[in-house]
Amino acid sequence: MINVLFVCLGNICRSPTAELVFKKLVDDAGLSDRFSIDSCGSSDEEEGNPIYPPALRVLNAHGIDGAHRARQITYADAERADYIAVMDERNRSDVLRRVGYSFRDKVFKLGDFDGEPHDIFDPWFTRNFERAYDEIYRGCKGLLDYINRNRTA
Repeated sequence: MINVLFVCLGNICRSPTAELVFKKLVDDAGLSDRFSIDSCGSSDEEEGNPIYPPALRVLNAHGIDGAHRARQITYADAERADYIAVMDERNRSDVLRRVGYSFRDKVFKLGDFDGEPHDIFDPWFTRNFERAYDEIYRGCKGLLDYINRNRTA
């Protein structure tokens, strides 16, 4: 089982979008039985909240359904994950500070799988949820290609 964990700040916009997009890509590729996919936040400020409605509307517009409740990353999450895909450099720093620097080799920025490494800007601040979806989709596609090229099982 390949464990993929997506992380953003609050776990209500980018990381649940990435979780649901990646699940759809994996399902469409017929690989659902090989993956465990989840998301969480580096902070607990949105703990228990659902996906932010504008992010959910964009997902639904792209034919992706799903529900999610925000939660904060734990040490056990990091230990279990094979890949921790964060949305930006701040998330990377926050995750490593929270769970420990021993996990640094499995923490990647999702935007690094999109051809030109970049942060996925937070639509909470930009209000551009469609742009975030597009960046996340390309990053998820790149991450799945990377995993398929590099997996040994």
